[in-house]
Amino acid sequence: MQLIDTHTHIYLPEFDSDRDEVVKRAVSSGVVRLLMPNIDLKSAYKMMEVENRYPGICFPMVGLHPTSVKKDFASQLDKLESLAANFRFCAIGEIGIDLYWDQAHVTEQVSAFKRQVSFAIDSALPVVIHSRDSFPLIFKALDEFRGKGLRGVFHAFTGSLKDAERAIEMGFKLGIGGIVTFKNSGLEKIVKEVSPENIIPETDSPYLAPVPHRGKRNESSFIRIINKKLADIFVMSEEEIAAITYNNSVALFNLPD
Repeated sequence: MQLIDTHTHIYLPEFDSDRDEVVKRAVSSGVVRLLMPNIDLKSAYKMMEVENRYPGICFPMVGLHPTSVKKDFASQLDKLESLAANFRFCAIGEIGIDLYWDQAHVTEQVSAFKRQVSFAIDSALPVVIHSRDSFPLIFKALDEFRGKGLRGVFHAFTGSLKDAERAIEMGFKLGIGGIVTFKNSGLEKIVKEVSPENIIPETDSPYLAPVPHRGKRNESSFIRIINKKLADIFVMSEEEIAAITYNNSVALFNLPD
């Protein structure tokens, strides 16, 4: 059984003391790929160091996280796009709009999001979308890119069934992580209504650890817990759902099989 953690911040300081052990636990748990979403220009270099330390296991993305978008976002994006021209990345992410943490730079967030979506299309790369409290704005921004070959995933999906259906209709996958194991999240009911072919699993480690580790540091080996939960939801074996989501992830991010 092979698994892919499609969203882990393994390069963050939370893993500085035991990163080798965390990666080893993931690999020994059947996690064969760890995909790393970027935050800003500074984190990009740390992320690429981690890629070099674990070649063939850790794969970087490039992008400006919405909570890092300030008035100087254009210059940051210039530098990140220059980086993307010289190194190989598996996606443009993590990008999007966040209205939970910061509403002071909404205009800049929308502009940065659209520019990065356009760059992803030009680069033939998928996008990894952060959409906290912002589905209407996200969908409005994406509408102008319909029919242009855009693909990607709504990371840490917590929207409504209507949001899920609209995302899927636009050609996106739903990133499902530890939240699906939370008793009162309501996410299980929504996931049950969509096809497994539209799901990719993620941890968002070190954040959003699944039950029974909720509130503790998350790590990529916990993707097995999410895989088991998905198997229960879809009434499949763990091996069956893992095979489907593995193929979904490889195809979306053009990963080595």
